[in-house]
Amino acid sequence: MKVRDSILATIALAISTLAMAGMVGSGAYAQAAGAEARGVHALSAMAQTLCDDPAPAATLAAVSNKVAP
Repeated sequence: MKVRDSILATIALAISTLAMAGMVGSGAYAQAAGAEARGVHALSAMAQTLCDDPAPAATLAAVSNKVAP
């Protein structure tokens, strides 16, 4: 049982390594990483804009289940 588990673990590792190499080599990984970087940049730019806003910070943290007219 121990030998069979070791063999299956080795095969699973080899298959997952080949799958990762195929993903990185296809360019899909680079495209996803680029999209994530653009999203992080946009999020940090928005956070910087909100932090530079002259309005008090308490209005950003106000939470209510009712909408004021």
